[in-house]
Amino acid sequence: MKVAIIMGSDSDLPVMEPAIKTLKDFGIPYEVVVASAHRTPDKVHTFATTASERGVGVIIAAAGAAAHLPGVVASFTTLPVIGVPVNSTSLAGIDALLSIVQMPSGIPVATMAINGARNAAIFAVQILAAGQPELRDKLRTFRLDLAAEVEKKAAKVEASIQG
Repeated sequence: MKVAIIMGSDSDLPVMEPAIKTLKDFGIPYEVVVASAHRTPDKVHTFATTASERGVGVIIAAAGAAAHLPGVVASFTTLPVIGVPVNSTSLAGIDALLSIVQMPSGIPVATMAINGARNAAIFAVQILAAGQPELRDKLRTFRLDLAAEVEKKAAKVEASIQG
């Protein structure tokens, strides 16, 4: 299974790069598409309705402003959709966050923090890991590495306070 990343604009790519890097780090195949729910609706429809045929198991959809893309994608597929609100307006991404998180009953979109692409990728890995023991092992190692990083930073803080 692979993860599809769709974003409403090429300007969203810098926000989504941590998701791409995370998927690479976990060895998850992925595809990246730029398509707008408003300007290229036919492309979005085709992307979403054919995703499972392409081997996609999870979709990450990023959008700013009115942020309809994740919800529109979710309306066309039964695959899990993870929304990433992008900070692209004077409202600092709050508009996108509220648009994505307020989906109508029956069409859920898991919603990450504003610009939360890395967590979106980790959540996608967790979803795929439900049926893949080797991926669960990679996630376990990832979590142990996170804990080790915190302990290393804690030791550094303690040393600087005592020194």
